[in-house]
Amino acid sequence: MFINLDFESKEPIYVQLIHQIIEGVAKKKLQPGDALPSVRSLAADIGINLHTVNKAYQQLKQDGFILIHRQKGVVVHPDGIPKADKVYKSVLKEKLHPLISESVCRSVTEEEFLQLCSQLFHEFKEETGDV
Repeated sequence: MFINLDFESKEPIYVQLIHQIIEGVAKKKLQPGDALPSVRSLAADIGINLHTVNKAYQQLKQDGFILIHRQKGVVVHPDGIPKADKVYKSVLKEKLHPLISESVCRSVTEEEFLQLCSQLFHEFKEETGDV
């Protein structure tokens, strides 16, 4: 798997793991129905506690990215990721709020902020061939 964690980061390992798996789905490295390693297997491969992997998997399950079957294991949600709805957009706004606040404090202009966002969207589209 393509998981790269920064053990020196201030961001918790389980959050990094969540972000890496979501990025894999966004970049189409992980397709609906693809199997993910078991909690134990992924923890051993990366060298982290299995409770950390379990916490990440539980959050991904709650957010609709994966399904966890007792017999089949962990898979990327076979029906695809749920589309953004009002609740998701509200959560997104909540997450963006502190980023924009800090950007304003650091004199990042609206154009610079939007340009960074646009650049990131473009990078994802290039990697997936959706340009």
